[in-house]
Amino acid sequence: MRISFSGGGTDLPSYYRKYGGMVVSTTINHYAYTILTPGEADSLQVVSADYHTFYRRPPCDDLMWDGDLALPRAVLNYFEVQNGINIFLASQIPPGTGLGSSGSVAVALIKALAFWYGLDLSPYEVAEMACFIEIEKMGMPVGKQDQYAAAFGGLNSIVFEKDGTVRVEPLSLPPSTLEAFQKRMMLFFTGTSRKSSSILRYQQRASEMGEMSVVERLHAIKELAVSMKKALEKGDLDRFGELLHLAWLNKRGLAENITNTFIERCYEAARQAGAVGGKITGAGGGGFLMLYCPVEHQADVTDVLESLGLRRLNFAFDHEGVQVMWAANDPVPSSRWNALLSRTAFQKREISV
Repeated sequence: MRISFSGGGTDLPSYYRKYGGMVVSTTINHYAYTILTPGEADSLQVVSADYHTFYRRPPCDDLMWDGDLALPRAVLNYFEVQNGINIFLASQIPPGTGLGSSGSVAVALIKALAFWYGLDLSPYEVAEMACFIEIEKMGMPVGKQDQYAAAFGGLNSIVFEKDGTVRVEPLSLPPSTLEAFQKRMMLFFTGTSRKSSSILRYQQRASEMGEMSVVERLHAIKELAVSMKKALEKGDLDRFGELLHLAWLNKRGLAENITNTFIERCYEAARQAGAVGGKITGAGGGGFLMLYCPVEHQADVTDVLESLGLRRLNFAFDHEGVQVMWAANDPVPSSRWNALLSRTAFQKREISV
């Protein structure tokens, strides 16, 4: 999973294709898992712990994608998986809580299936395939930051060029600065999840139509992401916290359902207790409240927010992208899957990391 500090919304194609985008984010030590095991020769099964549901494809049925399992079924359709495999999906974070869960699920499933069929995809290839499936194939109003964060891992600025090129630029901080930064970040679950599609569709339409009130806020959010990167590289952590507050003031004006009375009450209570800045993770509307808070004020902030019904989530930064573990002989490479790559809609491009 990932937490995004600023730049969300500028990773939407409707924005970055006109203006270029940038996000500053880090992955954290909460994960999405895909477990593959051999199945019956004439069937395909997908079980999701997150949605408490499963799908079984009988012989001769077309594989369509809809419902709670729309994303994994779209990935399977893209890979032309018909039968002979069981898939179990689970996440440590509930879906719809703003930590990039759908992008993480897509990346994990793509990496697992590629390995299963003998393909060694780079992080860039995994991320681009996940983006293609979610944005182009499924028509989801999502950006590209979640897929790239999950594939590459670490604390990064991710730049989205107008021509579609994506650059992942790791932020190299001294260990002491990175440790201090991590200790000052807090996450609190608001108790509600939400579907981000309505918020993101509005931002997408506003960017496409050139609605200046939204576009100008996205410009400001992007500039704040640039300033955050500079503050972190200088080790000016308190300045980062102030910028995080400014980014939230801009973000909450992007659409009316990004925040609500309860979220604002919690945020102001946290600030009065000692937090410097923060935001609702993801598109907004619910999920997690992320805060930058000096260590000496964290007990007070925790007490006041838990009295309001929020629950604190312990976490740490994670520095690795998607990983594969296996408990059997290596899969045999298949020329069929090399043919799949040759016809895929994404183009392999060089990327400097």
